[in-house]
Amino acid sequence: MRVAIVGGARIPFARANGAYNDASNQDMLTAAMRSLVERYGLKGERVGEVAAGAVIKHSRDWNLARESTLGSGLHPETPAYDLQRACGTSLSAVAQLANRIDRGEIDCAIAGGADSTSDVPLTYSRNLQRTVLSLSRGKSWTDKLRTIGDLRPWDLAPAHPGVGEPRTGLSMGQHCEEMAKEWQISRKEQDELALASHKNAAAAWLSGFFADWVTEFHDLKRDNNVRGDTSMEKLASLRAAFDPSPAGTLTAGNSSPLTDGAACVLLASDEWARSRGLEPLAYFTHAETAAVDFVGMAGPKEGMLMAPAYAVPRMLDRAGLRLQDFDIYEIHEAFAAQVLCTLKGWESESYCRNRLGRSEALGSIDRARLNPKGSSVALGHPFAATGARIVTTAAKQLAARGSGRALISICAAGGMGVTAIVEH
Repeated sequence: MRVAIVGGARIPFARANGAYNDASNQDMLTAAMRSLVERYGLKGERVGEVAAGAVIKHSRDWNLARESTLGSGLHPETPAYDLQRACGTSLSAVAQLANRIDRGEIDCAIAGGADSTSDVPLTYSRNLQRTVLSLSRGKSWTDKLRTIGDLRPWDLAPAHPGVGEPRTGLSMGQHCEEMAKEWQISRKEQDELALASHKNAAAAWLSGFFADWVTEFHDLKRDNNVRGDTSMEKLASLRAAFDPSPAGTLTAGNSSPLTDGAACVLLASDEWARSRGLEPLAYFTHAETAAVDFVGMAGPKEGMLMAPAYAVPRMLDRAGLRLQDFDIYEIHEAFAAQVLCTLKGWESESYCRNRLGRSEALGSIDRARLNPKGSSVALGHPFAATGARIVTTAAKQLAARGSGRALISICAAGGMGVTAIVEH
């Protein structure tokens, strides 16, 4: 059964600690889902399943997808569940739900994600946690005072969620700096890709590409990270963000910014969509995941963000396609350097032979087909929302063309990658 991408909805993506400073993951995801429900006449309808998640979330959001579903206008009997695969969260949600539709278990579904780096959960020392729990259990004021006496001033200091990989202690940016050095990716190459992302995103907004699926939220009408007026000179003036030495090449300008936002996408069987007069934008046809040994636990260490380089050739083999058989390449720009390392890996015969186990290189792509509407460096990257944004972006472009095929590739923390093929 073909799995139709009917359409998507999202709120504008906002730089952290700005427009959405007071909005929670649930506020944002509910707003995106409500927009989708209204746009496709789903109010009061029971959808087969909702799958969504967030990477950074409070314990209060333990049932985020279900609570957002209940606030979206869908029938309250619509089931929902949370999932999380770092930056690949909502693309993984799309793949899981597409499988259920393909098997005939459900006829429609909504996949999505939200993330806020403005509303982060702070943690405290174990001693403070134990003290608070003991206070709640204490039966007398004597018991309570005795418990408080165990506290020390430093126990009251909050800790911000860590950004380092647990296995290495390095941030994604630091890992990507290692990759850029290994693959000899220059600062100029990274800035050129970042410039193209901003120019493409600005042109897409100007053309109205986003107008029919981005809904105003908290008085914000469009993504506020896009800089259509940036230039190579402005990008070159920024200092390195992760390696302060002269060898550092990753900057705030060629990396995706900390971003708040939410996005979702409506999937369905062809029959369900057409019975409601909804013309599918495109079809979700293949997906693949991969993980790499970025610590060197079982052999040579791989770059932490290189997993898509492994997932894509597996997916191409299953689909009977070549890397060049695509009209659009939607490659998530966690960092410009990550995209460039992946492309260089596919072009390298020795890498494809020794690491990917292939007899020859996958080859190069037409760079004019890479992220034609901009990507995460320009639009922003609310971790769990990016996959849904990219799926809708790819599907809309194919629908406008009237035919074609798009490759989707997303790297994720923990050395993972999620990829997909969308066709019209």
